[in-house]
Amino acid sequence: MFPSFRVIAVTASTVLAIPCFADPSLECSTQASSQVEIGNCMTKADEGTQAALALALSFARQSAESLDEVTGRPEAAKALDTAQDAWAAYRDAHCEFVGKTFGGGSGTGIAILGCRISLTRARTDVLMQLAN
Repeated sequence: MFPSFRVIAVTASTVLAIPCFADPSLECSTQASSQVEIGNCMTKADEGTQAALALALSFARQSAESLDEVTGRPEAAKALDTAQDAWAAYRDAHCEFVGKTFGGGSGTGIAILGCRISLTRARTDVLMQLAN
């Protein structure tokens, strides 16, 4: 339907794809030896996933806006915004819960970041599928 848009989306998903383990903290553990170093690595990974999410969201929004324009019904873009807000609230609440399960221990921050990274990667994948 939108050939140039698909080329951009496929290219972006290829560029954004990174090999990963089941747990983001394991990825950082292969590059760091202390909790401080792991935490720093996780912070950078979280920033990277947030940037990828923003890009995927912009692609999904373009697709939704194009659909709204074609159908003459301004519904898809608004629904995407509502869904994204709800997802962000879920991510924040769920990862806060994950952090609470560490009882205030030294791994709390790493656990919260790992949760955010995992959920953000999954959401990015969903948004890229919707953008196609």
